[in-house]
Formats: sequence, C-alpha cells, structure tokens
Amino acid sequence: MNDGGERTGADASDGDAASGGLAAALTRRRLTIGGTLFVLAGLFVALRDVDVGTVLTEISAADPRLLAAAVAVYAVSWPLRGRRYGDVLAAMERRTGTAFCTAAVFVSQTANLAIPARAGDAVRAYVMETRRDVPYTAGFASLAVERVFDLATIAALAGLATAWLAATGAAGPLEIAAEAGGARTALAAAAAVSTATVGVGFVVVTASRTDHGLGARLRTRAVGRPRLERALEAALGFAADVQVVARQPRAVARIGAGSLLIWAFDVLTAVLVLAALGSGLALGPLLAVGTLAVSVGNLAKVLPLSQGGVGLYEAAFTALVVALTPIGAGTALAAAIVDHALKNGVTLVGGAGAVAALGLSVSDATAAEPTRETDSILGSPKR
Repeated sequence: MNDGGERTGADASDGDAASGGLAAALTRRRLTIGGTLFVLAGLFVALRDVDVGTVLTEISAADPRLLAAAVAVYAVSWPLRGRRYGDVLAAMERRTGTAFCTAAVFVSQTANLAIPARAGDAVRAYVMETRRDVPYTAGFASLAVERVFDLATIAALAGLATAWLAATGAAGPLEIAAEAGGARTALAAAAAVSTATVGVGFVVVTASRTDHGLGARLRTRAVGRPRLERALEAALGFAADVQVVARQPRAVARIGAGSLLIWAFDVLTAVLVLAALGSGLALGPLLAVGTLAVSVGNLAKVLPLSQGGVGLYEAAFTALVVALTPIGAGTALAAAIVDHALKNGVTLVGGAGAVAALGLSVSDATAAEPTRETDSILGSPKR
C-alpha cells in the first residue's frame, strides 16, 4: 500500500525517464550552442547602434603591412607555446621535443575551436598518450598546469595595465568598471576566473608541500568498490602529476617566464591590429589599453558560454577600448573582430598542418572527446 511517501514503480520509471530525457536534451554541445547564440544576441543588443558599414570600412582600410606583422608576431608565439609545454612535461620527467609539442598544442587548440566547452583538450591528451606514451591522466595534468599559468599570467598583465592606467591618471579600477558598462559581465567573469586561479594555485602549492595522508584515507574508504577505486586512482594520479611541478621552483620560474613571453606576443598582436586600423593612440596608452582589453577578453572567454569564445572576446575588447580611449565603437569592434579572426585563422592553418604532420584523422580527434562514454573531463582511463 502506498501512503504517498513512496513513489510507485510506474511513477519512479516516469521520473527516471523524465530526468534521463532532460539530461539527454541538455548535452554540453547543445548548451554551448545555446550559449553562443545567447552571447551573440547580447553582443548585437550591446552594439546595436554601431554602424556595420563603418566596421566593414575600417576593416577594409586597415594597413596590410601592420596586419602582416601581426600575423607574423602571433605565428612566432606558437613555437614558444610548444617549448613551454615541453617544459611542463619535462618537470613531470616526460621529455618531448619542442616541434612535437608545438604540433600537439596546435591540434588541441584547433579542436577547441570546433568542439564545445574546450573538450578539444582531450585531443592533446590522446595525442600525447598514443604518440609519446604519456599516460592520459598525466596528459590532462600537464594541460591543467598550462591553463593555471595562462590564467595567472593574463590576470597579472591585466593588473599591471590597470595599475599603469591608474598611475598615469587615465582611469582607475572603479572608473574602468563604471565606464565599461558593456563589458561589466566580462569584467565580472574575468575577476571570478582570476580569483579562482589564485585559489587553485595556492591550494596546489600548499598541498604539494604537506603530507596530509588524504590519498591513503580515500583509498581505504574505496576498498571493495572497483569503479570508485579506478576513478580515485585516476584523480590521485592527476593531482600527483600537477604537484610534481609545484615542488620545483626552477620549473615554475621557467614555465612562468615562457607564459609571460607568450602572452606578451598575444598582446602585441592586438596592439598591431589596433595600430593597423588607425587608433591614433600614443605608444604607452596603446600598450596599456591593448593589454587590458586582451586580458579581460581572454579571461572572460574561459567560461564555456560560446563556441571558441566568439562574442565574449569581441564584447569585452570593444567596450574596454571605447571606455578608455577616444576610439569609436566601429573602429574598436573592427579591431576586436580582426584580432580574434586573425588569431583563430593562424590556429586553424597551423592545426591543419599539425594534423597532417602527425598523421591524425577526424575520427581520431572525435574518438578522443571525453564525454562520449564517461562525461568526465578525464574521460575513460587508458591503458
């Protein structure tokens, strides 16, 4: 007899079916596509007063020599990315040449432009495992280390740019937040990502220098549950690989210096694009504003709200440039579009070359996507 406190078998089945249907409907791919449309709609509303003809005119009138220089500068940053990734792997005692690491980075970044929610990172872990025998969890750990250094470096550059603007009297942090109304969401996202990055870095460094015995206690509790034991071993292996890097000050300094150089080239690319569109700014303000716009744009697009960060980056870049300089919205938006398209274009070209050089196929890349079977960032445990 059912007194109302329990569900009948039919009710339970209906509830399970409903929840299963909802889970099936809300896949990461569909959420990302929906997020992309939402962000693009928001960008359209925010920039509805911008004359599209002006944007196109600005793009067509850009100085081709400066744009070529921007392409060259951004292309040079890729071997630096490969070298840094090699340094991360070396700190984990898994040495790989710069050329191969550059190709692996190209492949994963290209996949991230096509696969929702940065799931393309799984492709790099797959490449490292199949071509260099780097365990899957170690491959993801190396990616996690790289991401933390990226975010920490971008946050530091944003802080330096803000400090420079405040010191010169151009604008303080509160003025930037107040004036850049169209970029408030991006600023909030950037602040949240920066704070989370600092917190994660602190926890990793602290944990790497203390012997808390947590792993042993968790293993004891997981005894007798094979699936939990496998998942726990993967997670502990992942954490151990990350902590190996945190215990090596020289490796941290080397990877940090590489990250700073990489993002300096990224900022210089945007600055050259702004110059190509005739920003009219002096070198100091141009560097400071370009640094802040690129930093906030990249921090904002870390959140997987749109495919490839499209819309988020442009909105943050445009709003900050307009708020902090005399540059018009049409020119700022044109610079944001050209900068983002130029960088994505170099990534796609390099990724295509890397895929050919490594002998990969589309089926190889899609097989590496972790959500197919486990819906876990670590994917299935590999042999």
